[in-house]
Amino acid sequence: MAEAKRICTFLLRFIAFSTTLAAAIMMASSHERTAVLTLSFEAKYSDTPAFKYFVIANAIASIYGLLLLFLPSKSLLWQLVVALDVVFTMLLTSSISAALAIAYVGKKGNPKAGWLPICDQVNKYCNQVKGTLAVGFISVIIYMLLLLYSIHTVLNPLLLEKS
Repeated sequence: MAEAKRICTFLLRFIAFSTTLAAAIMMASSHERTAVLTLSFEAKYSDTPAFKYFVIANAIASIYGLLLLFLPSKSLLWQLVVALDVVFTMLLTSSISAALAIAYVGKKGNPKAGWLPICDQVNKYCNQVKGTLAVGFISVIIYMLLLLYSIHTVLNPLLLEKS
């Protein structure tokens, strides 16, 4: 039973590492150059602070996930992992929220502020950002599941009830 739990934890942590790394790489590689009338412009992730934050948050979370893959299961550091899982879940949630807000403005614009939608001009860029945000959302869900599992494992409510 303990071996099955370790394998399950390892697989979830590996998927979390993979999705955060994929989201960071996908967003960092998103760019498209286009010409509208006589103007030429390039859309890239680094033009938007929210997308930069998304890349940095996912890169940091992927490094954290990679380090945890090599943490021994009997280590006392797993109690610290619960607190770090909370921090990284909140970090990823805030980064995806900021990126989603900017992506929505890019897709729909904001007529009251005078911001025009850009996705009609840079369709490939917007599709790549959309896919990246889907992967980022999956990583947030996985980190939430890991957080709940970490809390359950470290606090072990069944042992608390028997005492």
